[in-house]
Amino acid sequence: MDLFLISFGALFSIMNPLGTVPVFVGLTQENTKKERAVTAFWTAIDVLVILLLSFFAGKYILSFFGISLNALKIAGGLIIASSGFALLTGKFREHKGMKREKVQKDIESRDAISLTPLAIPMLAGPGTISLLITYNQEYQSAVQIGTILGAMVLVTVAIYLILKSAHFIVKFLGASGINALSRIIGFIVIAIGVEYILSSVIAVIGAIL
Repeated sequence: MDLFLISFGALFSIMNPLGTVPVFVGLTQENTKKERAVTAFWTAIDVLVILLLSFFAGKYILSFFGISLNALKIAGGLIIASSGFALLTGKFREHKGMKREKVQKDIESRDAISLTPLAIPMLAGPGTISLLITYNQEYQSAVQIGTILGAMVLVTVAIYLILKSAHFIVKFLGASGINALSRIIGFIVIAIGVEYILSSVIAVIGAIL
């Protein structure tokens, strides 16, 4: 149960679907309610596929590039912490590359937005991928794998429900409410990143000594 809560909390915080709500609303303003629900559904499916690929293909990626687990955790921790700082300072979209003029024009001209930019890079970015690769190396038993898979599924269900209700959330919370929640989540994300870096540095120093 502890692993489920930890993995769900980490995935939800790093992906931060609430931070994606304003982007989703902006990209689906002219869509019908049914079209928005379909986009939210396929975004969640795309995210789940990315999470599964990251988790199960992680060990092969590490092996192919000759990357140690501690090196991955330090790099992932830096990425996660930088995402947290972006949330904390209100620069989440810039951090994800959403403010670049060419990118913005491309997004506005797309019919299908579920895979990009919503699933990648807004939700399942490098921080999420590195976290799941780490989980793949740290948790090997069938029960642990099943627990993490359950957390992935629940996170994608939460993403679907949040995006489906995005227009209502914006009306209810407003921009200030969403920004406040994003900053709180950003603080948590920074702590997760720092924890990953510290645990890896301690492990490396311990191995040397």
